[in-house]
Amino acid sequence: MHPDPTHHDEFLRNFLGNHDSLAGYLRSLLFSDDEVREVMQDVAAVLWRKFTPGMEPEAFRRWAFGTARLEALAFRRSRARDRHVFGEQVFAVLEESAIATVEETAPRREALRLCLAKLPIKHRELVTAAYTPGVRIDELAASLGRTAMAVYKALHRIRLTLHECVTRTLSTKELA
Repeated sequence: MHPDPTHHDEFLRNFLGNHDSLAGYLRSLLFSDDEVREVMQDVAAVLWRKFTPGMEPEAFRRWAFGTARLEALAFRRSRARDRHVFGEQVFAVLEESAIATVEETAPRREALRLCLAKLPIKHRELVTAAYTPGVRIDELAASLGRTAMAVYKALHRIRLTLHECVTRTLSTKELA
């Protein structure tokens, strides 16, 4: 292990900065969220065990994705007797597609994160509440003292604002 707490902090910054992308990548290679969670735990354990302090963020990202690939393959091999497991060629096609998708969507996700931060707090809270898993709009509307239609309209306006902001952010290369 790494006894120095700064190494722990450095690892966590790198890992958490790539967590969503890694989970999305694994989601495209595995069958269920339970499998993704299980493999993600294995990936985190391997990355922590083998982490080298001072690693550049992009090098960490490449290493983390390579580790996730190997862990997903190992997981699939351990389940190889299941007749529903894809063959290696299908897995390779899925993997290639997943990597392309993650690379294409990363700037868009970052732009969305920046644009969400620019929203007035009431709008940000509404978006967060509305997109929380299991939340029903009619129940959310009742808790806010509004009609469901009013909440849908407000969310529509916020989505348009976010779409315009993301488009503008990506076109001006604000992320670079």
